[in-house]
Amino acid sequence: MTRTTRRQRLVVHLGLSLGLVLVAGPFLWTALSSLKPEREIRRDPPTFWPETWTLGNFAELFGRVDLGTAFANSMIIALVLVATNLLFCSMTGYAFAKLSFRGKNLAFGLVLVQLAIPAIVVMMPQFVLIARLGMVNTFIGIILPTLVTPLGVFMMRQFIADLPDELIDAARVDGAREFRVFFTIILPLCGPALATLGLITFLGSWNNFLWPAVVAQSEDMYTLPVALNILNGNEGTHYNLLVAGSVVVIAPILFLFVFLQRFFIQGIATTGLK
Repeated sequence: MTRTTRRQRLVVHLGLSLGLVLVAGPFLWTALSSLKPEREIRRDPPTFWPETWTLGNFAELFGRVDLGTAFANSMIIALVLVATNLLFCSMTGYAFAKLSFRGKNLAFGLVLVQLAIPAIVVMMPQFVLIARLGMVNTFIGIILPTLVTPLGVFMMRQFIADLPDELIDAARVDGAREFRVFFTIILPLCGPALATLGLITFLGSWNNFLWPAVVAQSEDMYTLPVALNILNGNEGTHYNLLVAGSVVVIAPILFLFVFLQRFFIQGIATTGLK
């Protein structure tokens, strides 16, 4: 190994180490702060490593907020959205990628246009529609607007478009209809894209605050982010409880990403999102 090569590797390693510190540092600080008493969190200058270790923040958090119900609500909503997006986005992506029908390009253009529209722009019309349908303070009211997402349709269309047409033609020659072609040929080949879409959908639903806060009207319908917002009350901000709640919210996402990171990276690399 030449001296120039060693210098280049050193620069790359230093850059990666700096990036790791910038990305992981806030998460590590949050995790450590959840084990500090509040007086230590408010200390100026702040401490990184806890001087006094305590689990009292989590005990007080579960005493103040019904996190069990909020956790169950978040999990139900996230799993339903993952299931519906995996099914309907892949079906729609297959239609755009491999089928020919009138208005196909126009319809796909409308999907791309929706990617450019901020969610806050359509939130008010969506809420009016949900209210008129009598779905306020219900699971279906929270789930319905993101039952199928434009990003999911785009991702699945990009992935399925690269699959060989010969497989579909062979199945059609054997007498398979479109639903059988989709479920037996196309869907099993979409593992990386499905894993990526599932993780993105779960993450978006799990961290979503604004829409559930608007639709959910009672505490028994609150999701985790909405329930934790109760801690920002008239009594002031309880930073020890907020960081403990942040750890509770982040932990499932971290575990999920660790198990699915290989499929996530592969899916991102093969769906045009480079």
